[in-house]
Amino acid sequence: MRLNKFLSTAGVASRRKCDNLIAHGKITVNGRIANVGDSIDENKDVVIYNGNTIKISNEFVYYKLNKPKGYICSASDEKGRKTIYELLPKEGRLFSVGRLDYNTEGLILLTNDGDFAKKLSHPSFEIEKEYIVTIEGKILESELAVLRNGVVEKDGNKLPKAKVKAIKFDGKITRLSVVIHEGKNRQIRRMFEAIGKDIVLLKRVSVGPFVLGNISRGTYKPFSVEEMGIVTEIKSLN
Repeated sequence: MRLNKFLSTAGVASRRKCDNLIAHGKITVNGRIANVGDSIDENKDVVIYNGNTIKISNEFVYYKLNKPKGYICSASDEKGRKTIYELLPKEGRLFSVGRLDYNTEGLILLTNDGDFAKKLSHPSFEIEKEYIVTIEGKILESELAVLRNGVVEKDGNKLPKAKVKAIKFDGKITRLSVVIHEGKNRQIRRMFEAIGKDIVLLKRVSVGPFVLGNISRGTYKPFSVEEMGIVTEIKSLN
């Protein structure tokens, strides 16, 4: 196994960051300083980082979290804001599959399985994510068409196309389903800002085949047996 993949799967950091650690002489294999591009036998070789022996856990965990508003997706925050890791069990390093901004709520997948997290997050797999968007007022068919075709922002930047459909208008607010797969920074908020619509609530309800379901805000649950089967299928993809 390539050393950077081994380190990433063990939860040290992303592969790119692991290559940086290797390049700066932070990793040793069997007592020698490792080189970028090294391969190892994960069952025999002794890999050390920061004085600790690195091993791949044979007990991967997979959780679905319903993130509330007012939490960030980092492990710590210099501003003292609450993080999603305060809502989770202490399992060592957990990877979040995608992030949600401070004011967005909904589904986040978390795991210590680095390979699964990487595959599900990689743009080449085009995993669709569905959001329920609540806006003030009514939306016109012409505005829906703009969102579907890709909004052009004031600076000329064109955002990716999205699947958008109005669900309900109650006289004051409109609820919509928005499906994207690229997930650029604040993409959905930027889409609606570009057409002059104020978002009241933004909630992610699915990531690929994984659905939020009836998980209460601020709580989590392990993957079901059926979802574990999906994990196996995704990890088998090249």
